[in-house]
Amino acid sequence: MKVDKSQSGRPYTGRTTAERPSSGGRRPAGKPQFERQSERAPRSSGKAVESSQDREEYVWVLDYLPYGKSIDGKSAYQKKPLVQAIGDKKFTLMELVPKSGVIPDIQSRVYIGPGDRNEIDHVKQRIGYSDLTNGANLELPFILEAIVRHREEAFVKFFNDAHSITTRLHMLELLPGIGKKLMWSIIDERKKGDFKSFQDIRERIPSLHDPAKVISHRIEEELKDDFIKYRLFTTPPRRQRPE
Repeated sequence: MKVDKSQSGRPYTGRTTAERPSSGGRRPAGKPQFERQSERAPRSSGKAVESSQDREEYVWVLDYLPYGKSIDGKSAYQKKPLVQAIGDKKFTLMELVPKSGVIPDIQSRVYIGPGDRNEIDHVKQRIGYSDLTNGANLELPFILEAIVRHREEAFVKFFNDAHSITTRLHMLELLPGIGKKLMWSIIDERKKGDFKSFQDIRERIPSLHDPAKVISHRIEEELKDDFIKYRLFTTPPRRQRPE
C-alpha cells in the first residue's frame, strides 16, 4: 500500500437512500489505490486522458440543479439540468448531465461507466470542492460516510495494511483523532489477527469509537485542501490552464 504525497460520534441516521444504494448499473465498484504523487499536484492542460483504472464507474448524487448553474449567463430556458456527484472509487467530484426527463435522487448511487446508463447521459467535467453548491456541501459529509460504510471491506483493509510513510510518520496518524498512543494500540492489536469489520475494530480498540466516521473525515479533509501534503484516499485535483 502506498500513500499519495501531493500535496463525530453521531450515528449515521436519516439517510436511508444513501445507506441502501441502488445498483444503478452492471459493474462492481473498484478497490482504492494508493499511488505516489509529487508534493504539489501538477498543472493540467485539460487534455489529459484518464486511464480506465482511474475512471469512476459509480457516483453518489450530491445535488440536482434543474436549471444548471446560475453563473453561466444563459437564460433559464436555455440551461440544461446538472448533477453534482462524487465517485466512490477515488472520490472524484464532478458535474454530470442527466438523461432527458430523468431526475436522479440526491444520495442515490448511479452508474456512469461504459455501456448503458439509466440516469446519466454524460460526464460534463471534473470539479473541485469550491465548485460545490450549498446543497452539495451539506450532503457531502453524510454521503462520504455512506460510501465508506458501503465499501467497508476496502477500508477495513486500510487499517490492516497501513504502514509508515517516513521514519516519524505513520499512515494511521493522518486519520483525525489518531495519535501515537492509539496508533500503537491498532498496530499491536492487528498483530494478533487482521481486523474483520468496523465492528471488530470497535470491539478490539474501544478508544476508536467509529472507524467509518474517522475515515470519512479524512477524505473530506483531502477534498477541501488542494495542496494537502499526503493523500490516502483521493487523487490530486486537476488544474485548468489560465485562459
